[in-house]
Amino acid sequence: MKKIWIVMPLAVFALSACVTINIYFPAAAAEKAADKIIEEVWQTQKADKPAPKADKPAEPAEKEQK
Repeated sequence: MKKIWIVMPLAVFALSACVTINIYFPAAAAEKAADKIIEEVWQTQKADKPAPKADKPAEPAEKEQK
């Protein structure tokens, strides 16, 4: 009788360890979320880059000496 008290909880534990829970996400929603994350990353990378330097304004031509 004592063996049943030991075996039963072990059997219940072993069976419960075999349970797998699968969660499925809708493909369209996952794709939209991925696109949104990619957009945010690209915007962050663009913001991190320094602004391109503007070309120096054209210097006036040297004055001719007479």
